[in-house]
Amino acid sequence: MGRQILALAVPALGALIAEPLFLMADSAIVGHLGVAELAGAALGTTVLHTAVGLMIFLAYATTPAVARALGAGDPGKAMAAGRDGMWFAVVLGLVLSLAGYFGAGSLVRLMGGEGETAQFAVDYINYSMPGLTAMLLVLAATGVLRGMQDTKTPLVVATVGFGLNIVLNFILVYWADMSVAGAALGTSIAQWMMALVYLWMILPRVRAQGISLAPSWSGFISTGQVGSWLMLRNLSMRAALLLTVLVATNAGTQTLAAHQLVFTIFSFLAFALDALAIAAQALIGQELGRGDAEQVRKLTGIMSRWGIYFGVATGILLFATSWVFPMMFTQDEQIRQLTTIGLWVLALSQPLCGLVFVLDGVLIGAGDARYLGLVGVLNLVVYAPMLWVIHVFAQDATSAILWIWVAFALGYMAARGVTLSLRAKNTAWMRLGS
Repeated sequence: MGRQILALAVPALGALIAEPLFLMADSAIVGHLGVAELAGAALGTTVLHTAVGLMIFLAYATTPAVARALGAGDPGKAMAAGRDGMWFAVVLGLVLSLAGYFGAGSLVRLMGGEGETAQFAVDYINYSMPGLTAMLLVLAATGVLRGMQDTKTPLVVATVGFGLNIVLNFILVYWADMSVAGAALGTSIAQWMMALVYLWMILPRVRAQGISLAPSWSGFISTGQVGSWLMLRNLSMRAALLLTVLVATNAGTQTLAAHQLVFTIFSFLAFALDALAIAAQALIGQELGRGDAEQVRKLTGIMSRWGIYFGVATGILLFATSWVFPMMFTQDEQIRQLTTIGLWVLALSQPLCGLVFVLDGVLIGAGDARYLGLVGVLNLVVYAPMLWVIHVFAQDATSAILWIWVAFALGYMAARGVTLSLRAKNTAWMRLGS
């Protein structure tokens, strides 16, 4: 069972890193053009990253649906679920692309963009919109393959796509002299190439089951229902992050800078924990489809322990190296000291974070989206007053960074841990069969 978990989690980790690398490649290439171009690309990638981040439910909805049907011995139903999820991604992508293209100027102004920076940001968004549908289609198709217990193929496709993206961006930005627009267009083309590879792989499997390539209305609606609850979950988490940044911003430039560095480390560690969560989604969905409640319990226990053990290991490592990471990012001694304080709190929270990420994956794999959406709002309601207290009473940068990370890494994550653990302990989420 341990080998089975690792066989899914390790390749999933590589694929998870691919999307941030796309955006990092854009920033690195555009950064040599000038300050206005880099600032414009930063605004544009923020809009794009937010949209794609909220739509991650496309993968999270298709993975358990496909895995559950395969576990129940019904490959036709599995492929139908995957087909409907991919169609949902296409329709949603087209709607968002049109909205993004025509609303690019308003979005940039809302984010404070002005002058040349604003124009470059609009260019980036407009040339990214043709690829947004492909990005969402890639998410849904990745979910289909994960449900089929295949995380290696998404890793290969993402790696090749990342390489193609860099080549295209160099050509379009420098050789074709398209500036920021070239970076966005290169990413759009790379995403469509990835999407076409997935279609080439998945559509024949749909046909092999003797089902139509056209979506079923019931499947389309089912994907939307599950997706709406998962989007509510995602929105509550994004709101928590945004509120945290607002409090850090009001506490001063040094606090904000240190918070950003600590959050960068948190996000990196989250990729590894997310890989375990993806393995949980696929395996739990499959065992529920088989109707094996005992195996589901066993898997949940093993992966929960793995999450905690991994958190203990990373926490010790992070605490031991908490003075090294700040030196890699800044020369400012004050910010280094503030960052180290935040990293100490983050290190203490790692076992808790490990449990939270794994249990989140277990319940997503069980299709318990409604519960996740509702408790996501509840957790935000619990967390917001903590931030208000910090905003009112924090007297200096040291106390601000300390209590911000105590509130986020220990308070907010504890609220998530309690709500997830209470659910996991009962059997309400164990809907057996297909």
